[in-house]
Amino acid sequence: MTARIIDGKAFAARLRARVATQAAAFAEAAGRPAGLAVVLVGEDAASSVYVRSKGKATREAGMAGFEHRLSADVRQDELVALVERLNADPAVDGILVQLPLPAHLDADAVLLTIDPDKDVDGFHPVNAGRLATGLPGMVPCTPYGCLLLLQDELGDLSGLDAVVVGRSNIVGKPMAALLTAASCTVTIAHSRTRDLPGVIGRADIVVAAVGRANFVQGAWLKPGAVVIDVGINRIDSGLVGDVDFAAALPVAAAITPVPGGVGPMTIACLLRNTLVAAHRRAGLAFDEGRA
Repeated sequence: MTARIIDGKAFAARLRARVATQAAAFAEAAGRPAGLAVVLVGEDAASSVYVRSKGKATREAGMAGFEHRLSADVRQDELVALVERLNADPAVDGILVQLPLPAHLDADAVLLTIDPDKDVDGFHPVNAGRLATGLPGMVPCTPYGCLLLLQDELGDLSGLDAVVVGRSNIVGKPMAALLTAASCTVTIAHSRTRDLPGVIGRADIVVAAVGRANFVQGAWLKPGAVVIDVGINRIDSGLVGDVDFAAALPVAAAITPVPGGVGPMTIACLLRNTLVAAHRRAGLAFDEGRA
């Protein structure tokens, strides 16, 4: 058996095309395009690339993009004041502050300033609480993208045993909440988990988000498991995930590659979240549909 490769790039392209169609319908109904504001502080090379990609994708989807670039030495009160202006701007439906921020800035305080209804990253504690309690809210883009890939691969996830390796607020915890809502039996594993290979070996679904290159071994996987690799790690040979891809291929039923798996889904889901926020703010129903 050789695992089927889950093509996140192709799925994301379909999702973005659907979002573009929905964005056009929204603009006609609301009399304005949905709007996404992205705030970049400093000149971090990777962050600049991400911001350019998000801006290009926003425009391609027929939405309005508002890019705010601030100097690396911007004061906390200046950054907070910008976020508050974006909160009040009727043309802005989604606000994204690109992380990481320079060390002198309090990222948590900045994120708390964002209106939860415009928090398209889904990082605000209000949205974390909404997700945990099953209420409508903004869902973090990467975990939601993982869920879409799993549903496309497996259909109904009810009753499946899922292990999430990693407990970050950005991926691990919201991923576990989404899988729980999908009626999986969920375990969050981490660096202090006892018998981690044994825990992973029971799982029908493995989501690896631990940030360590080739950490999850193929021998740990249950034969026929579906593996979602969130990791992006740069080593001498290039980019690799958190799962030993070559070792997992003969064991898993399906697996996401790195790159080309989860990564493209993040921006696609950001566009989707912006459109969801726009519909809610305009009092319009959002048709989720399928990618």
